[in-house]
Amino acid sequence: MKTLARVSRKAWIWSWIAAFVVWSGAIVVTGGASTIGLSQAALTFAAFSIIVGLGQMFVITLGPGNIDLSVPATMTLAGTVALKLMNVENGMILPGLLIAVLIGVTVGVCNYALIKALRIPPIIATLSMSFIVQSAAIWTNRGLRIKPPSFLADFTTASTLGMPNVTIIALLISLVAWFLLERTIYGRWISAIGQSMPAARMAGVPVDGTRFITYVFCAVLASLAGYLLACFSGGAALNMGSEYLLMSIAVVVLGGTAVAGGDSNVPGIWGASLFMFLVVSMLNTYGLGAGIRLIMTGLIIIGVIMLAGGRQPGVR
Repeated sequence: MKTLARVSRKAWIWSWIAAFVVWSGAIVVTGGASTIGLSQAALTFAAFSIIVGLGQMFVITLGPGNIDLSVPATMTLAGTVALKLMNVENGMILPGLLIAVLIGVTVGVCNYALIKALRIPPIIATLSMSFIVQSAAIWTNRGLRIKPPSFLADFTTASTLGMPNVTIIALLISLVAWFLLERTIYGRWISAIGQSMPAARMAGVPVDGTRFITYVFCAVLASLAGYLLACFSGGAALNMGSEYLLMSIAVVVLGGTAVAGGDSNVPGIWGASLFMFLVVSMLNTYGLGAGIRLIMTGLIIIGVIMLAGGRQPGVR
């Protein structure tokens, strides 16, 4: 009983329980016929939410008010420019990846420049930046849907040892994120800033430098997600990142990361991302309209948050 009670207090466990319940329900409804297909689809589509969610988690861990609303626009611009540069040529894959990362770095730098120089809240700065980035994506795209190189298209839609390749990439990024948060001084700095920025400054934490790196890291992950999503879906569309604005925030909250800052949770991002995909898939299976699906999704999310609401601060 003590072990069960200890596990139930871990923030990430509730998102995984919710995902398992929804997955089990879907399997029961289909009589087990879609077990492998549903699992593969969940792991594949959740991978993109995981990547952008990890970046958003780093920013939110910095404390109240820290959030990046430029994620969808960054995904769109990175995917569009990368595909245009690669021009369906396999030999241009690396330059395409580098330009996507460069776009992420540029957006991250500009985001924090607005926050620091103009002294405006991050939500306003990143929202303003998102309009600029989205406009650049529209100008670059000009309504065209350029196909990805054949190698990338095949790679992002294929699996290795039964695991989708995009999921493997998300797992590798998650391991890096976990290492940064749990095993480096940078991770301790983020937590310290999220718990109390004035106290962190007094303790000698380089607050401005840490926040700067964090916003750049978030934008780079968004650009990588856009690069992969464009290759996976067969081209870059101007609305390809739109659903990941609220998604990137929802998986952070559902995953157990403290909205008040100072407490991150990498395993929870996985559980929450899988849950979000599975619940939408389940509601689609029942043929519910878009409005009903949104209402039901919102109620389910609230229920999961309420169940996890009694956890003790700092328990992971």
